[in-house]
Amino acid sequence: MFSTEFLDLPALDSASGTVTLPGSKSISNRVLLLSALCQGTTTIHDLLDSDDTRVMLDALRILGCGIRQDGAAVQIDGLNGLPTTTTAKLFLGNAGTAMRPLTAALAVLGGDFELSGIPRMHERPIGDLVDALRQLGCHIDYLGQDGYPPLRIGTPALTLNTPIQVRGDVSSQFLTALLMALPLVAHKNIVIEVVGELISRPYIEITLNLLARFGVEVQRDGWQRFTIAAGCRLQSPGEIHVEADASSASYFIALGAIATGASDQNSIKIQGVGADSIQGDIRFMEAAQQMGAHIQSGPNWLQVSRGAWPLKAIDLDCNHIPDAAMTLAVMALYANGTTTLRNIASWRVKETDRIAAMATELRKLGATVVEGTDFIQVTPPAALADWRAATVHTYDDHRVAMCFSLAAFNPAGIAVRIEDPKCVAKTFPDYFEALFSVSQTAPASIPVICVDGPTASGKGTLAVVLAQKLGYHFLDSGSLYRITALAALRAGLGLDAASEDSIAGLVQRLHIRFTNGRVLLDGDDVSDTIRTEEAGMNASRVSALPQVRDALIDLQHSFRQLPGLVADGRDMGTVIFPQASLKVFLTASAERRAERRYKQLISKGISTTLPSLRADLEARDARDSSRTVAPLKPAEDAQLLDNSDLTVEESVDLVLRWWQSKQPFTTV
Repeated sequence: MFSTEFLDLPALDSASGTVTLPGSKSISNRVLLLSALCQGTTTIHDLLDSDDTRVMLDALRILGCGIRQDGAAVQIDGLNGLPTTTTAKLFLGNAGTAMRPLTAALAVLGGDFELSGIPRMHERPIGDLVDALRQLGCHIDYLGQDGYPPLRIGTPALTLNTPIQVRGDVSSQFLTALLMALPLVAHKNIVIEVVGELISRPYIEITLNLLARFGVEVQRDGWQRFTIAAGCRLQSPGEIHVEADASSASYFIALGAIATGASDQNSIKIQGVGADSIQGDIRFMEAAQQMGAHIQSGPNWLQVSRGAWPLKAIDLDCNHIPDAAMTLAVMALYANGTTTLRNIASWRVKETDRIAAMATELRKLGATVVEGTDFIQVTPPAALADWRAATVHTYDDHRVAMCFSLAAFNPAGIAVRIEDPKCVAKTFPDYFEALFSVSQTAPASIPVICVDGPTASGKGTLAVVLAQKLGYHFLDSGSLYRITALAALRAGLGLDAASEDSIAGLVQRLHIRFTNGRVLLDGDDVSDTIRTEEAGMNASRVSALPQVRDALIDLQHSFRQLPGLVADGRDMGTVIFPQASLKVFLTASAERRAERRYKQLISKGISTTLPSLRADLEARDARDSSRTVAPLKPAEDAQLLDNSDLTVEESVDLVLRWWQSKQPFTTV
């Protein structure tokens, strides 16, 4: 997961490949709560690992559930409607799928509970659910503004003689919460009547389907009246599998419609969900097909490719796909005409006011947008020149971040900046990694920052921190000859001209990763092994082999991957990446570099002296700057940075300012 302040998406050309989706958030949190409330132990397979499910699991542990994780499976010991803890404070983040149903379940069971969340959760209405529960005799107090969390829940005096009325036109989660909680107290038939039009009906279908899996069949009279039978009881199904998230599928369905060719060989295959999904958001397929997508489906997969192009503008009632409909608003950027999405008032009370958020961010890209209380109209930029590089504010809303990543495929070839990319952790922590795994663009479009400099200048430390700040890949080019020598010896090869062809071939098969300050070779941590004096001597031997040097150049080029690269070395800006977006030549006085190296060696228990280290560094500088092949020198367009008197943080801040000055974005 990217946890950077922002993530810059370079202009992306096309997409193809296979994506495996995480489990559905809607199903995951419903299954977790039902497993906790029922009798028996439930093994849940393919549960979504996200912020929302983590806060639900934390709450269930506090309430006394036994929870065990075995690989990808989670076992929940049901409480049989009797929490072992009746006094607790539960923090539920911004998870509506935890706040609403837990409120209902704890209110009918009774106790002394306080439910709270982040500030945005305290702006999301819950009054209609509280009003419905109070009709039953539940004791619920508002601890802040009336109608909104945080809440205090006390002991109820239940009366179940008359139908319970709940509004259905704000959020379907209120009805879902009642449906999941009331089987706990169904000593007689309990009737729920929906007041007004029920929105997001497919989510109620998910709830009814899962209740049936846990042994409770709810009688439904249209969408206005629901009856929970007397004596019904939540019973564990033993095992249950969580479908992949159909809402998350929408981004890759859209990607297939926007960025692939019209053939199965150039398409996006989505694993984990098919057209027969129980989730209402799977009907996003129909809207995408109306816009021109070509979609094939199997029992647990979808395959999507571009059909009509440009996409066709649509006018659609989106009540049945409220979350996935946000993706249509970004698809509208690629349509011929104005797209209108209607009946989306529920967007206003989600993680943010999504109608206002989508309108604001689409306009930044150059679109013309009209917004109303329950609709949005999107007209794409009229010409290539009207597209604008934009910094997308994500409002701590995972769906805003994921939707607008699709804008990077724009025909104008401009970059898009996504603020706070980690907000996707709510439902799809590895979303951007999945996107990059199937996205293609010209190597020249992938940004590179080169950090060159002499020995002990601190270039490695600077480069690592820069990569972390930007979410870019990192290349420690200085270790590659050491790694190559180690791999050759492990393969039984001599480090001489007789093995030159074999070593060059071996380089092409090396799997090297630089992560968290460690060096991995074929998954094996070799960080310490390659830093010995012997490893340095072996590196010098293989560096004298021309074919090996050529192979290592190709290997270094292969590190240029989305979303970008920070490359540390001595000839990154002059030889390996001469067209890099930013080149930094880092240096410091020989005296200061000797002091740094002295502290480093002494900390490792290696005896040395400052004069000898300084003399060695000055001699090495002279050799490196006068060598025939790739002499150590700054590139002509490099930024020179003497960090003799700068901290690492000061150096990083300076380089980031240089980097920002080269970007098309006006704000961070």
